[in-house]
Amino acid sequence: MNHPHNDDGVDTGTAAQMRRIARQGIFTSPTSVDPAAARIAEALIATLDGTAEQSLLPADLQRLTEQVKQTATVGFPRITAKDGVRLSAHTIKLKTDEPAPVVIVPSGWTPFGWGLFEYTYLQLALRGYHVLAYTPRGIGHTMAVPGSGYVDGPFTSGGTIDVAGPADVRDGSTVIDYAQKHFHPSRIAFLGESYGSGISQLVAANDPRGRVDAVVALSTWGDLATSLFQNDTRHLAAVASLIAFTGGPPERKFDEATRRILADFQAGENLDAVVAWGKERAPSSYADKTNARGIPTFFSNTWHETLFPVNQVIEHFSGLTVPKRLNLWIGDHAAPEGAGLIMPSSAPNLPVAEAFAWLDHHVRDVDNDVPTWSQVSSQIMFTYETRTDPQTGNKEVVSPATREPASSWMDVTTSTERWYLTAAASDDERDGGLGTDPETGWVRQFTAGRLTEATAVDAIITTGQAEWNGNPKSYTPGKFDRQSLAVWSSGPVTARSQGGTARRIRGIPELTLTVRSTAPSTTLVAYLFDLGPDDTARIITHEPLTLAGLTPGQDRAATWKLQAAGYDMADGHRLMLVLTSMDPLYSDASIDDSTTTISSPEGRAAYLALPLG
Repeated sequence: MNHPHNDDGVDTGTAAQMRRIARQGIFTSPTSVDPAAARIAEALIATLDGTAEQSLLPADLQRLTEQVKQTATVGFPRITAKDGVRLSAHTIKLKTDEPAPVVIVPSGWTPFGWGLFEYTYLQLALRGYHVLAYTPRGIGHTMAVPGSGYVDGPFTSGGTIDVAGPADVRDGSTVIDYAQKHFHPSRIAFLGESYGSGISQLVAANDPRGRVDAVVALSTWGDLATSLFQNDTRHLAAVASLIAFTGGPPERKFDEATRRILADFQAGENLDAVVAWGKERAPSSYADKTNARGIPTFFSNTWHETLFPVNQVIEHFSGLTVPKRLNLWIGDHAAPEGAGLIMPSSAPNLPVAEAFAWLDHHVRDVDNDVPTWSQVSSQIMFTYETRTDPQTGNKEVVSPATREPASSWMDVTTSTERWYLTAAASDDERDGGLGTDPETGWVRQFTAGRLTEATAVDAIITTGQAEWNGNPKSYTPGKFDRQSLAVWSSGPVTARSQGGTARRIRGIPELTLTVRSTAPSTTLVAYLFDLGPDDTARIITHEPLTLAGLTPGQDRAATWKLQAAGYDMADGHRLMLVLTSMDPLYSDASIDDSTTTISSPEGRAAYLALPLG
């Protein structure tokens, strides 16, 4: 590798890349990590193991590796699983005769395996932990060699991907065995991001000897089944992105049974078996074991999560009786903590800093603020202060968004108000209205089976990453094709107190209405927007629902929950509810050019239940 250096030996290219990643995030697309992030990790590893021929790092990272080398020894073993599969691993063993805890880190679902988060392992070592990172089976770069099969990359583990299944849980216990033999740790914690977070929870709950003392689960899931299949709607784009991000061809990465499950999911067949497969991989399925073991568990998720939507994490969290913490952030999958796991920045990365504090208290007995923390901390969209970069035109956050504590998830919502869907908006005859009084007897129709500009995101992960960094997606509802969707808008909502916000949306909205179709099935996707005085909008939340077994022309009552939100509406803004039949994130059961009718018949007023706090 050729790297530009200044006269002090600092890699100026790497320093500039780090500033860019801190400002923009680690993902360049839903299935690609910024190559510079991988190069930073590779440079740390090469410097740590002595294979770097020259300084590849900025001065602060160079000092970090030197500190760790003085206080610990590093290794790159292969750990043999019970069935003979060899797992790529990395160890940092402290040079001490005193017992010290170990943090075990299963890697995320990336082609880079454990290598991507080397900066995190170094930080943990300096805090007083042995570290054992490993790549779960099947994960990592695998390259096809014509006529010679496949060749695995350096951080790739053998076997095929079990998708956090029983083999991954057994592997986690084998890794604990290795840690006990080589570190003799005082305590054992698991820390995982994304895929690694689910595995961490599952191993902690199911290790036969109950050896896990604490868990940190970042960008995690509680129920894999409902993450991927909810309200009879398949989350197709999420699964497609995961399949594309394994680092190799599916025929090499997955065994026949898993390929069959994935194919059934994509085709919408044998979904009972798919759900059972997902439930086996759901930490919520083992909540009784986690509770019985009293494992302190730290969760982090995002409001606009597109891989593991937030409601299923909230439900799992609420069912745990252990010491627990739930941080909810602006953005999408891995956006809040991603850069903080890979490199330093000018300010502490709060999602990672609080995760470390959780481990310090529960594993190292550090007397810190953790015992005083509320169970829930919600970051409120989009209360940060931003400035516009004169070179790029993008906004960047200069003051972080407001965070609100709550003693439990139940305490996040203090009241609920109903906004009734009405026949017509006060100032736009094209649309229906949202009002405070029930109104029945109206119908609104749209043509199903057509994509519109009303979509949840432009792209999985990256839209929310931009949102986290101060650039939430802006919508122009005037461009929404009213033939292919239906809209209901309130009038300007005024603040209830001087200087206050119009509405403090806190919790899980719920929508009730009546639907019929000219087809035997249809999909509805509900979006709740904040519409500003300039007629541009921001999304608050959304959620799809699929209805099957319809009798054409006959009414069906429908009620479903949208994803949770923490959102402040400004004074004078309007609520806007949009219903359409298609979103690129999801499967759709609508028949092209069929007609969907939304109504509010006598005795069944249609309404949006809006949670407030």
